[in-house]
Amino acid sequence: MWRKRTIICVCLCLAGLSILLGRLIQLQLVETEHFTNREINLLEASVSQRSQEMILDTGRGNFLYKDGTPITHQTKPVLILFPFLKKMDWDSKRVAEIMDVSEYGLRHAVENAKKPFAYGSPKPIELTEAQIKEMNDLQIPGVFAVEKKYHLTDNPAEHLIGITGENETLLRNRYPDKELSAQTMVGLTGMERSFDEFLLPDGKSKLVYHVDATGGPLFGINVKYVEPANPYYPVNIKTTLDPTLQEAVEKLVDQHEMESGGVVLLDIETNSVVAMASRPTINKQDPFNKENGGSENLMLKEQIIGSVFKTVVTAAAIEYELTDPSRQFDCSRTITGEPDPIFQHGMLDFTNSFARSCNNTFATIAKELKELDPNLLEAYANKLSLTGPVGWIGNIYHFENFQQLQEDKGRIFLSEDAKNDNNFVGLTGIGQHEVRATPLAVANMMATIARGGNKKMVRVASKIEYKNSTSLLDFKEQKLEGETISPYTIMKLQKLLREVVINENGTGRSLQNLPYEVAGKSGTGETGRMKGDKPIYNKWFTGYFPFDQPKYALVTVKLGVIGEASGVTSLFADIVKEAYQYDQSNN
Repeated sequence: MWRKRTIICVCLCLAGLSILLGRLIQLQLVETEHFTNREINLLEASVSQRSQEMILDTGRGNFLYKDGTPITHQTKPVLILFPFLKKMDWDSKRVAEIMDVSEYGLRHAVENAKKPFAYGSPKPIELTEAQIKEMNDLQIPGVFAVEKKYHLTDNPAEHLIGITGENETLLRNRYPDKELSAQTMVGLTGMERSFDEFLLPDGKSKLVYHVDATGGPLFGINVKYVEPANPYYPVNIKTTLDPTLQEAVEKLVDQHEMESGGVVLLDIETNSVVAMASRPTINKQDPFNKENGGSENLMLKEQIIGSVFKTVVTAAAIEYELTDPSRQFDCSRTITGEPDPIFQHGMLDFTNSFARSCNNTFATIAKELKELDPNLLEAYANKLSLTGPVGWIGNIYHFENFQQLQEDKGRIFLSEDAKNDNNFVGLTGIGQHEVRATPLAVANMMATIARGGNKKMVRVASKIEYKNSTSLLDFKEQKLEGETISPYTIMKLQKLLREVVINENGTGRSLQNLPYEVAGKSGTGETGRMKGDKPIYNKWFTGYFPFDQPKYALVTVKLGVIGEASGVTSLFADIVKEAYQYDQSNN
């Protein structure tokens, strides 16, 4: 009996040892880099347990202004100190003298450190070139004067650039064939998302030293500098943003207390975004909470545009000869023919109807266009590049139809039935009902008119550069496909948009005395929502300037304006003034 029990015990022990041996083989040989369904890299985890490191550069690519200055990061020369200094005798007095700081403060910071750190509180102290040389000439182990890249938490054009984060599931789904650490930052929104594959790190630049269980040096006090072997990475995305104009737009948007809405400023010649701002700002603690400062770029989301759409109706009306100068429209009546309780403009010709934004005129013409062809309004919206996408799209490397922006397309009608319904067509003619467009597309429409009808894609990036500033690829200007407006119609549209400003009763008359002559169109989009007994509107002004030699197309829009609160004409005016001052200083 005892012999049988002994055999059973031995077998159980052998089975247990076999299981442990199998588990050891699994850990050490088979699944060292992909342990469990969580894809844990045991080699990386082992190294991280017995080492401490100071990341100098994560290796993720960067975004630059058009002049090459950084948008999303700042490189600072700082002093890096390692915790093992507390266990050795080092010349803290000389280090303090070079930095012109307290020796006591320097030693106190080291004594309380559990990992490498950049000296200075609350912000690291920046060193001069002379201090860097003098500090490194001391050759003190654990004391390094180096350049460290800091990613900015608050950067201009934050919605356009976008945000990054650690998301292992998203990372694996987006790049199933790439060997990437679970801690790799991935683009979640904006250009960070669009250009994510270009921006992925090739490796980190870091200072590393190995420690024992107490945090002391494991292999002496040697600190190893590690950097990626490829000298061309990380790459830089050179945007079309101008640092001066972007800063000015951000400042003005906040001065005008814009809670929701934004600004798009385009360079007409190249059809590039030189400034873009969206509000509300991103809440860094909860970026995807729309109620508390969402991460969505509202300049790329479709919005109700109101009377801005009358520009499209006008283009179709001109080409179908519905704008006879002798024709009069009753602008004291609503689009249903009832007396208008608010506007009593009387009988107006087409030019004055456009300048004063008479609803009855454009509802009437929209219905007449419907009788000619129910698809005309959609066709002319496309001819003026109001419906999208309007952002840069093209084939680059192994990317087909690469898009610089994630944008809504906009729309004119939702159904075929609506195109043939007089009530719906009348509302569509004044930019209500289902008419939607992005502020970017509205700006593009104005740029198209200012260029004489030449349609182009909107760029937000001009090129991708290697780390050494040589070009990886260029995003060249590209035309938007499709039909265009006739030169005669464009000329008439330009004059009518100018009339909005110079007409003594025009909706843009407050813009008459600006340093640049402006042409444009106002808009009030009825959202159909209420706050108490007050309706909620979208307030627009969009246009281009200077009128005779167009350089900029501009959209300003406030979303969710309650009642008759102020619009955006004054913001538009202030941006025109800033652009004028900028041009004067650069001539």
